[in-house]
Amino acid sequence: MFKEIPLERPSTPLLDSVDSPEQLRQLDEDQLPELALQLREFLLYSVGKTGGHFGAGLGVVELTIALHYIYNTPDDRLVWDVGHQTYPHKILTGRREEMASIRQLGGLAGFPKREESEFDTFGVGHSSTSISAALGMALGAEQEALQNDQDPEQRRKAVAIIGDGAMTAGMAFEALNHAAHTETDMLVVLNDNNMSISKNVGGLATYFSRIWASKTYNQMRAGSKKVLSAIPQAWEFARRTEEHMKGMVSPGTLFEELGFNYIGPIDGHDLPRLVHDLRNLREIEGPKLLHIVTQKGKGFSPAEEDPVGYHALNKIEAPSTAPVSATPKAPKYQDVFGAWLCDQAAEDERLIGITPAMCEGSGMVKFSQEYSERFHDVAIAEQHAVTLAAGIACEGQKPVVAIYSTFLQRAYDQLIHDVALQNLDVTFAIDRAGLVGEDGPTHAGSFDLTFMRCIPNLVIAAPSDENECRKLLSSAYQYEGPSAVRYPRGAGIGVAIEQDLGTVTIGKGVQISRSKNNSIAILNFGTRLQAVKEAALELDASICDMRWVKPIDEELVLKMAEQHEMLVTVEENAIAGGAGSAVTEFLNSKGLNIPVLQLGLDDRYVEHGKPQQLLQVEQLDADGIRQSIEQRWAELNHKEQHDNKPRNLA
Repeated sequence: MFKEIPLERPSTPLLDSVDSPEQLRQLDEDQLPELALQLREFLLYSVGKTGGHFGAGLGVVELTIALHYIYNTPDDRLVWDVGHQTYPHKILTGRREEMASIRQLGGLAGFPKREESEFDTFGVGHSSTSISAALGMALGAEQEALQNDQDPEQRRKAVAIIGDGAMTAGMAFEALNHAAHTETDMLVVLNDNNMSISKNVGGLATYFSRIWASKTYNQMRAGSKKVLSAIPQAWEFARRTEEHMKGMVSPGTLFEELGFNYIGPIDGHDLPRLVHDLRNLREIEGPKLLHIVTQKGKGFSPAEEDPVGYHALNKIEAPSTAPVSATPKAPKYQDVFGAWLCDQAAEDERLIGITPAMCEGSGMVKFSQEYSERFHDVAIAEQHAVTLAAGIACEGQKPVVAIYSTFLQRAYDQLIHDVALQNLDVTFAIDRAGLVGEDGPTHAGSFDLTFMRCIPNLVIAAPSDENECRKLLSSAYQYEGPSAVRYPRGAGIGVAIEQDLGTVTIGKGVQISRSKNNSIAILNFGTRLQAVKEAALELDASICDMRWVKPIDEELVLKMAEQHEMLVTVEENAIAGGAGSAVTEFLNSKGLNIPVLQLGLDDRYVEHGKPQQLLQVEQLDADGIRQSIEQRWAELNHKEQHDNKPRNLA
């Protein structure tokens, strides 16, 4: 048991000898527990150096070793769900010495990534996709085997590794249902890190699961099915007897009903047992589910005691001798939302808070404690969260759905059909809008303005700072219809936050500065306002904080177009179809021909890195904004010189 994170690289000679799963499979079985110990210690060290997801990886050290030891990876496919737990997998698949670069610009991704390694069979970041992907791979392997007249025993295998939390999504059950229907050969490993096997049930369950995983039992099972299939009543009686026996000592009845051969629950940290059962299961045909019980943060006592707090870890820095600043830190946007939610709930008993498993990340902990009867964490089920809110709104209540931008993508159909089409009064608090940094493109909120702006009835706000965030949340909440407020990950800029629940006029922005020569006006949407201000100082440009993306402030846009020679729109969202597009569409509708420079995220996925680095790469920092404007202005000036109409820029 480790109690501290090693600051110096630990001695791991056995781990250092394993640069690939092929080398892992050359070890003797009795060497594997020592490998697990060294892998866990190296994981502690490497994440301490870089920061990153932590507890989940510690919990699957033994499982990762056993899977690569038994399965012929990468030919056999391992499909990890979500990807938080894949650090041990990366270490064992030739990336041990690259772990120092994980989640950094140009370094390893924090999740499986097909472009990074042939062992990363499927790119993930969102949960509950592994069973579908593994089933697809299994079906593809079957088809390939038929095309090549391949021996079924030589066909590559597919394994989905999914956590109990990810099992709450409907997509996982859709895949389970289909897998059983196809009767294809695949294994689902259910990694259960929330429950523990009690002494009363655990011994019996362990005994029976050992039997159920054995070759002898499964050969008898297959033979009995063949013999008794001619007597339907006898086979049904035998099947029901087996099912009820399993149901008495394990939670596998559901999976058996779906058509899976259920094995478990077993101790997911018992490495010899894992190796034994996986070896047997690899040879058993058909859909199988192995239920293992693990402990998140296993082997590191602080993480075992606080698995939520140690879900991820910040980089461990050396103690600083610098004096501690007395200046208070600016609040995080999620905490601004959490405070507003409690204040608004105190004023309106109709407010009901909903989140799809993001209570802590969305700043809802205090609300969940003070207003527990009005709080619903629906687990990882984004579609359900949105339609649940629609149903609540039908009864005259006022639901607020706190959801990450990237997760709202999964509930797009429900947003359109169940909320907006019926013009229901649901407020969406959209966290993690824009670039999120080290988590990369799977978690970036790059598209919400684009995919929401085309939806009728929906109003959309993009606050520029934490005080604006509070005001726009109040304004959106008071709107009698579907509304959305999008804000970024991380801290604000430290402005004073008004404590009332004051509102602003929907669809109205504000002009906050005016240029001397009326050459350029910058229309800002969202939290790039500070960078815009810095850039505008050198350009002598007018600045407008637009506040609302839909409805856009048409009067303000017209005013800026009439008074200036060029407009610039700035947003931390995809340029395609975003807020800047709303401006150009409006100008076109009025027949106005004025140059518009749209600054935002280009038509590509932005990779992982520190947020400020990514903003610089996308030219959305102050220097990038200024340089882009100067370049476009120079191009326009060069063109106008041919018409003898030079432009002036201070």
